[in-house]
Order: sequence, then C-alpha cells, then structure tokens
Amino acid sequence: MDTVRFPAVLRSVRARILFSMLVVTALAMAIAGAASFLVQRERTLAQIDERLQHTVEDLQFVAAGDGTDESIPTSAVELMKTAMERVVPDHNASTVALLDGQPALVPAADVSFRLDDDPEFLARVAGEADDERVVIGTAAAAPGILRYVIVPVHAPGDPSTGQYVSAYNLSAELDELSDAFAAYAIVAAVSLVVIGGVGWAVAGRSLRPIRRLRETAARISASDLSERIPVQGNDDVSELARTVDGMLDRLEDSFSAQRRLLDDVSHELRTPLTIVRGHLELLDPDSPDDVREVRELALDELDRLGDLVAGIGTLVKSRRPDFVARADVDVAELTAQVAAKAAAFDSDRLWRIGGTAGLRARLDPARITQAWLQLAENAARYATPATEVVLGSRVVRTPTGEQLEFVVADEGPGIPTAHRERVFERFARVAPGRGDDGSGLGLSIVRAIAEAHGGTASLRDSAAGGSEFVVRVPLDRPEAGIGSAPTAPRSLPAAARPGAAEDADAEVGSSAASVHGLDADPAAEPGFDELIGASSRPAPRERPQRADRNPRPPGRPEGGTR
Repeated sequence: MDTVRFPAVLRSVRARILFSMLVVTALAMAIAGAASFLVQRERTLAQIDERLQHTVEDLQFVAAGDGTDESIPTSAVELMKTAMERVVPDHNASTVALLDGQPALVPAADVSFRLDDDPEFLARVAGEADDERVVIGTAAAAPGILRYVIVPVHAPGDPSTGQYVSAYNLSAELDELSDAFAAYAIVAAVSLVVIGGVGWAVAGRSLRPIRRLRETAARISASDLSERIPVQGNDDVSELARTVDGMLDRLEDSFSAQRRLLDDVSHELRTPLTIVRGHLELLDPDSPDDVREVRELALDELDRLGDLVAGIGTLVKSRRPDFVARADVDVAELTAQVAAKAAAFDSDRLWRIGGTAGLRARLDPARITQAWLQLAENAARYATPATEVVLGSRVVRTPTGEQLEFVVADEGPGIPTAHRERVFERFARVAPGRGDDGSGLGLSIVRAIAEAHGGTASLRDSAAGGSEFVVRVPLDRPEAGIGSAPTAPRSLPAAARPGAAEDADAEVGSSAASVHGLDADPAAEPGFDELIGASSRPAPRERPQRADRNPRPPGRPEGGTR
C-alpha cells in the first residue's frame, strides 16, 4: 500500500509557520479573553459588595437624621420607610423591609425584580436575620443568584423588629459580562481569519539562500560579538536573520553586564581590603589594646566584604526594595567610625570631622559607610596633597522635610560645573587619564546608594575651593516599637445613632432610634473586609566600632574614581 502523502503545500514551511502562528495567536487570545472575563467578573462581584456596604452606610445616615430631634425616626417602620424613600435601588437591585418577619414596605420605583414575590427567599432571610449584626449572604432565588445584606433595625419604645434587606441579582449582572465576552469571541475569530490571510501572503514568499547566515554566524566568536548578519528583504529568512541579530544583541549585553559586574566586584573589594591591610601593617603586636582594636576593625571589614560579595548581584539592581536594610543607627558614632577608617587612605592629610549630627536615624549603616568611604577615597586621591579633608554629618531643613547629609569636602582643583552631573554616571571620566586606574563605578554606586535611601548624591564647591560631595537622604527618626504589625480586618461601619452621625464611634443604646450590629462577620463573608498586613525587616547585627586612629598605610589605595 502506498504511503499517504499530504499535498506539498500542507507540508511546506509556509504552512507550518502559518499554522504555528495561528495556534499561538488563538491561544493568546483565548487566555487574554478568559483572564479579562475572570478579572472583570471578580471586579463586578467586588463592586456589588461595595454597593451593599454603601446601603448600610445610607441606612446609618437616615437613622441619624439631619441633627434635630424632629428629623429622627421614632419607630422601626418610620426609619425603614424613610430609607425606602431616599435610597433608590440600583440597576439589577431590589429592596424590601420586613417587620416581624413579614414584608412591610417595598420600593415605589420600578425594579427589575421584587423580593416580596419570592416566599422562599423571604423565609431564608427570616431564618438568617440577626438582631445584633449585619448578615451578608448569597442565595439562589427565583430571579437568579442573589447577593444580599440584612440590616437589623430597632427603635427604643418600639417592640417590633425590622429588617432592611437589599439584594443584587448576580445572574443579571454577570449575563451582561457574558454577552460582552461572546462579542469578544466573535471579534477574535474574525481577527484570526484576517491574520491567517495576511500571514499566508507574507510567509508565501520564496525562501532565500541561508549561506550568508551560516558564514556570518561562523565568524562570530565569544571575544567579538559586534558583527551582525546583513538583512535584506522581509521574507522569513530575513526575519530569522533579524531574530539571530537580536539574540546576538542580548548576548553582547549579557557579556557586557558580566564585565561590569566584575568591575563592581573589584572596585568594591579594593577599599575595605586597603583599610584592613593599612591597619594590620601598622599594628603594634606588643600592644593588647592595639591588637584588640585592629582585630575589631578587621572583623568589621571582613563582615562588610562578605556583605558585598553576597549582595553584589543586587547592587546592580539597586532599585530593588531589599537593597537597603535599615537599622536604628547613632549618626555621631557612625561619623566617627567612618572618619577613623578614612584616615587610613592618606596619613599625610589632616582628616577632620567638621560637624556631627547628634541623633539617631534609621538607615543602612553598611551602605552609607560604603558610599561615604568611596567619597573619602576620592578626596584622598584627587585633592591637593597634604591638605585637609573634612568629613561630617548634619541635618538640614528643606521644603520636603528634614534631610540628613553626609559630607566629604576637600581642598583641590575641584570639578568643572559642566562635569558635575556626569561624574555620577557609570564609567564617566572628567578628563582623559583621570581615574583610568579605577573601574569608573565609584560615584555611580554612591548615587545608587543615596537613591535607594530615597535621597540624592550631589557635588558643589567646598569652602576651601575644592569639591564638596554630599549624600542627602530623608531623615527617618526611629520610634518606639519599630516595625509594622498586621492590621486588623476593616469591618463595616460602626452602629449609627439618630442625631449622632458625627460620632461614628459612639456607643449604641441611647433613647433614639438606631441601626444595630453593623459589624459584619469577616470570617463568614471575606468579600466585605480586607486584611492589610505588613512585615518588618529584622535589623542587621551591629558591628563593633573602632576608636579614631590615623595610621599611615603602606601606599594609597587603588580603585575608585571621581
């Protein structure tokens, strides 16, 4: 028996491409339509719950009157009648007022369905009604699936018990959504036909030779990803070439990102290693105090090295929320600690603390130390030799609130105004040869740290004629019991009292008419309440601090650039 062979057109690349394209497009349309339907359905249900909640609030307002005793309802029937007159049911909604379990009042306006015509629903309401709280539920009734709320109504001196019932027809609300989705399905089907015709025409062009594609791809190597495949025309082979070129673009970007990552690692490890080496070479082994202090500093720097190695990946993505781990920090102690570490960069200079903010603030001490030492290293490298470098912290008031500044000011040639913004860019050089021995990431990392704290990094002229670098962050003062506890569920409005609408928290039970028990059961009906939770980040462990010392390291630290 001969093997059954499909027509050549069905086995062609043209047909396979078109078939795959239509399948993917149809699947995407189906997923998008279904997702939109589900999202809109949930939104509709949530809006119905909000409307029911507003009904409860409207009933509160009616119970409160207009602030005079004459306007306060004196009986449950009067309160519900006033509510019927003032609260007009929405589209696909209806209301009924029950007195002692029997229908007493119905809306005068035309409604799409009537609750008093359904005895089974009324019997269910009578069984579920609670004199002390609002009841929310869903039930199948004659008009369709109903979402309803039962609000108990009492009045002092009136022995009767009233229930104000408001319900929405979920079936009618969702039918409108289903009609819209059916229209979407028709439009999607027509779109698939149009896409199929266009795709067939485009994919029907002859395939061009792929030799140029193979030859060009063979010349591309890991050391040189700059070459691209020449693209001519708009046929399927040309699209393949464009796709390969796009892949090469992504690969080149990936390799460049890896190189930048290595620069980040070398740049950030160089500064703490220089500090540790400088103090270790100046260590007096016969002095227990000196040994203890150097040991503490070395452990501190090793901890910071570990943090840098572990977090170097997130350093590139400094916009992520977990880039900064805030803790309660003594700014004065942090200033003294950074000044002691910075002195190891160049002992020929006078390192001075120009001012200290004597307060505590919530910030990331490791990141601020990293940025501050980077600025100090730049000052040691580029300022006039044997001149003074001033480090300090201060609080300034701005139109947006209090700001905490960390400052490094030097004496030297400074940076031209035209280059002051550019120096914070990645791999920026102010002039040829300046900073060539560094990775060019120092000030860009400083800016990233400042921005991660919600602040800025800037440069201006110092009082001594050099440069003054400022890391400014919003002042976040610590408070007792720092950390966010989970927020309790948000319940329905508190009970309303006639004549006391302005006192939402007042106690129910006065001599005026009231709507009782307006706190719905959140466990039974989660659609009415939302639980807002917050978590707090544990503060990092405090590192030992080191007393001021001004040793002379064996040589200036490498790395970094201004």
